[in-house]
Amino acid sequence: MKIKPSNTPGNVVVEVATKDTDLLAKGSPGQFRLKQVLVPIDFSDCSKKALQYALAFAKQFNASLVLLYVVEANYAGTEYGGLDYVLLEKESRETGQKLLAELAQTIVGDHVPVETLVRTGRPVMEITDVAQEKNVDLIVISTHGHTGLKHLLLGSVSENVVRHAPCPVLTVREREHEFLAG
Repeated sequence: MKIKPSNTPGNVVVEVATKDTDLLAKGSPGQFRLKQVLVPIDFSDCSKKALQYALAFAKQFNASLVLLYVVEANYAGTEYGGLDYVLLEKESRETGQKLLAELAQTIVGDHVPVETLVRTGRPVMEITDVAQEKNVDLIVISTHGHTGLKHLLLGSVSENVVRHAPCPVLTVREREHEFLAG
């Protein structure tokens, strides 16, 4: 599959090869089917950029968006005692839901249907679980491009999503050649 810029601003052209027949809609050969796009959001500029790409796909294919924020459950004590993790998690979920709603309103608006979800857990597991539960057709995820020691220590959520996702994944790099017209 190849994705190229379109002559129409905000649109892309998707070329599907015969080997990609599983992506074709049943009963309508040659037509690309895209009904629901999942966009994991961590509120970084890079994840907002991924949302812009997902929105262009959703507009072009009349698809809906699912915006997902994952609250990481980190339960470690400090030298000063324990933290109120229940309260911390509750506040993180509420803040995430509020920020997702703002993104849905300001970036997506009324262009396409949008759903917002907040989950708690390990990001890779939650992203792939939501993709499967919602039967999404595409995941558009940002990657910050960490290499070396940072990559070793932090791992790569997007890399692991690509490996475990039940659908195609488009990764959007922080710094790349743009094909999406602003």
